[in-house]
Amino acid sequence: EVQLVESGGGLVQAGGSLRLSCAASRFTFDNYDIGWFRHAPGKEREGVSCISSGDGSTYYADSVKGRFTISSDNAKNTVNLQMSSLKPEDTAVYYCAAVSPCVSGSYFYPTDYWGQGTQVTVSS
Repeated sequence: EVQLVESGGGLVQAGGSLRLSCAASRFTFDNYDIGWFRHAPGKEREGVSCISSGDGSTYYADSVKGRFTISSDNAKNTVNLQMSSLKPEDTAVYYCAAVSPCVSGSYFYPTDYWGQGTQVTVSS
């Protein structure tokens, strides 16, 4: 069974940083593009960032551009999301998922492979 597991969420003050990780079992990031989504209460799910397994292309939503950085470590089979200058509006449950595809400048969509999510709370 394919599993994606997020970690690294928590409570942080506005302006602070967190690093989320997405680890996979029975799943090789070499073969899949990976994205991060977030879902806040009362809001629609938002695709935050993705990274291509092929050429390393990345995409960032305008809301996080310049503050978040996505990276992959194929040796460790993880994808990380470094989040800096966090704002209260970044508060949400963050999920990683396999996406199809990740192309720079284009929005991305999830496949059937999702993690369970990790809570990020940014206090003002």
